[in-house]
Amino acid sequence: MTHTHNSGRTIHVHRNQWHLAWDNSIAPIGTIQSGEIVEFDLLDSAGGQIGPESTVEAIKQLDFSRVDQVNGPIYVEGAEPGDTLEVEIVDLQPADWGWTAIIPGFGLLADEFAEPALKIWKIEGGADGWAEFAPGIRIPMAPFCGEIGLAPGAPGALSTIPPYRHGGNMDTKHLTKGAHLYLPIEAPGALYSMGDGHAAQGDGEVCGTAIEAPMHATVRLTVRKDLQLPQPQFLTSGPLTPRTNTAPYYATDGIGPDLVEATRSAVRHMIDHLQRTYQLSREDAYMLCSVAVDLKLCEVVDMPNWLVGAFLPLSIFSKNS
Repeated sequence: MTHTHNSGRTIHVHRNQWHLAWDNSIAPIGTIQSGEIVEFDLLDSAGGQIGPESTVEAIKQLDFSRVDQVNGPIYVEGAEPGDTLEVEIVDLQPADWGWTAIIPGFGLLADEFAEPALKIWKIEGGADGWAEFAPGIRIPMAPFCGEIGLAPGAPGALSTIPPYRHGGNMDTKHLTKGAHLYLPIEAPGALYSMGDGHAAQGDGEVCGTAIEAPMHATVRLTVRKDLQLPQPQFLTSGPLTPRTNTAPYYATDGIGPDLVEATRSAVRHMIDHLQRTYQLSREDAYMLCSVAVDLKLCEVVDMPNWLVGAFLPLSIFSKNS
């Protein structure tokens, strides 16, 4: 589904050119032709409130009015409602540090984790490197941006917290370098923005945070007049999770008549497994699930019960155990 494009020019979006809503009344900070490249310097999802020397006190003092900012918007010439914007992920380079947190009131098991926690990561080797969770546990980097989207067609401001038909906080870990994302255009010019850099994440981001990191992102934006879509679609750059799919997986199932509760059960069982097998604290196990464990919808037809699997890549452990 890729498309030919113009070589064009490159424009740069600075880290202070951000906003906190999807809204077609926000003035664009730049205009490009279809097929041109845009580079973004992005703060982390906390908007710079957390740094490499931060402690858990930063989570306690977090100003949520600054969380999940996006940079832009970029006006794309020729983009009209009903068209599709093809977003080619040209490059993603994380900073040399990141963070993962348990934020009270947020996450799949928020009712079971009332106290805040913060993990600061040192990222070795950039986009192709890794970060150590604990001795013997290393997470390979697979950077992407959680927030990629366009302005809605209807007037008014939409929160940057959830995903929408036109994109938003999709937190799709497979939108790595080389992927192509296709977004339905609702507003003239598309009004493209992005943010929320993640150095690595498990499918589900279950505790509510990934390895959150400042990011330098490069994308090519192309208007597709030949393509009309009801909701986002994407083409991956190759096989899924190539950096972790090098050893067996250990999976825990969650089964029940409610999809959310089945998912919670699968994650809860994985936390128990990580505590029992690797002597992790419950909080560390929850955060490790968020950055490395992939949720999969294994069965949707055998009513009345759903089956959700939580898949742990054993490649992250030094002994693959």
